[in-house]
Amino acid sequence: MLKWIFKAAVGVVSLTVLAAVCAYYYPEKFLCLDSGAVSADVIIILGGGSHERPLRAAELFKRHAAPRIIITGEGDDQINRKLLLDAGVPASAIQVEGKSSTTRENSLFTIKLLHEENLHSAILVTSWYHARRAQKTFEHYAPGLKFYSRPAYFAFAREDWTRLGINKRMRLEFLKLPGYWIRYGVNPF
Repeated sequence: MLKWIFKAAVGVVSLTVLAAVCAYYYPEKFLCLDSGAVSADVIIILGGGSHERPLRAAELFKRHAAPRIIITGEGDDQINRKLLLDAGVPASAIQVEGKSSTTRENSLFTIKLLHEENLHSAILVTSWYHARRAQKTFEHYAPGLKFYSRPAYFAFAREDWTRLGINKRMRLEFLKLPGYWIRYGVNPF
């Protein structure tokens, strides 16, 4: 029995180390989720990033992926609104949720709006390195709704990571994924 427990522990540790090495060398493969060409009731832009998110949302809006956009996130919500307007999205298609300050709050506050308006599907627009945690968080708090991920790919090229500060953001994501799992029960897989 003790021998079996030891083998199982070695197996778990080995798999964990292998996963960590893969995540270190190929973080884009693990952190980025992209649903491909989809349509939904609404596009949701999560706050943060380097203002690439509203540009991606405007692009999707113009492709008729959804008829409306909800901006979520305190702080840069008005900047994101202005960027959407500058990109040609009509003001009547934009709604702002400007109270949330974390991915968890983005999901909780926006899901409330989705339920109030009887919406059933949403395209999440965030940075590529934030896509997994964002989608898994929204799915966790609203399992009856359908969420798609269509991230912005600003600084996706490996040579841009250090120069544009993406390395630091990726490292934080690798800490936040298990943090959200432990603290809120959001399974990252």
